[in-house]
Amino acid sequence: MKPRLFSTFRCLRHENPLGLPRSGAPPQMPRMQRGLPQKRSIRDVKKVIAVSSAKGGVGKSTIAVNLALAFARSGHRAGILDTDIFGPSIPTLLNLSGEPRLSANNQLIPLSNYGLKSMSMGYLIPEEAPVAWRGLMVMKALQQLLHEVDWGGLDVLVLDLPPGTGDVQLTITQQVNLDGAVIISTPQDLSLKDATKGVELFRKVNVPILGLVTNMSGFKCPGCGQTHSIFGPNEKIKEMCKKYDLRMLGEIPLHPRICEDADRGKPTVVAEPDGDRARAFTDIAKEVRGLVHL
Repeated sequence: MKPRLFSTFRCLRHENPLGLPRSGAPPQMPRMQRGLPQKRSIRDVKKVIAVSSAKGGVGKSTIAVNLALAFARSGHRAGILDTDIFGPSIPTLLNLSGEPRLSANNQLIPLSNYGLKSMSMGYLIPEEAPVAWRGLMVMKALQQLLHEVDWGGLDVLVLDLPPGTGDVQLTITQQVNLDGAVIISTPQDLSLKDATKGVELFRKVNVPILGLVTNMSGFKCPGCGQTHSIFGPNEKIKEMCKKYDLRMLGEIPLHPRICEDADRGKPTVVAEPDGDRARAFTDIAKEVRGLVHL
């Protein structure tokens, strides 16, 4: 008998084996039918803005908390949610501690300081205790922070995202209706490369990018009065904005007072509200408010 090679080939044939999209294809099934999470709003919150850097150590949390405080100082009911499960920064930045109380409907009640409501994993575990959890526990904790907090009615909530473009970022962008994202970067090449990954992530999941903020953009020498580019020339940031069609929201200078104020739990917008550095944050907040119609 003559052998027949690939005798089952006819049964395995498919006119479109990779499932590539074609013109005239029927509309996609709803997200739930495709096994994807359904997006929903955070209860009692009008606008939700994500602050991301995709890289640690660039001052993202400091900018996020000053941005939220600037919203509060402009008369809006504002809050900030620390979504970094492993390394929460908001308790230190706002000089807050203690376990949150539960509301009548068993939801977490945010802690407040400087007229800003906040919630963080740092309030729920001891400061020195490591969060040695696997992915499923992290996702469960994130779900509780996103949807089991009684914000009591907010005009705007700032989400301080952790570094990277992994599970936490995907969960937030796929399950929460975000009004926009703000990208933080320094002029350094390493930061810019990671910031680019963050830009691409938000675009893949159809989250509008409000613009980019340059942190540590330059150091003004108190002796000679000249501004020195410690982390590289700002032209790199401008080139990135042009390449990816990003709005330049503002520049935050490199200054020891910004770091000192953050470490003592009194961010710049509160510590020196009428100073030039605080004005840099409030100007960015004003532009963001206009972009999200707040």
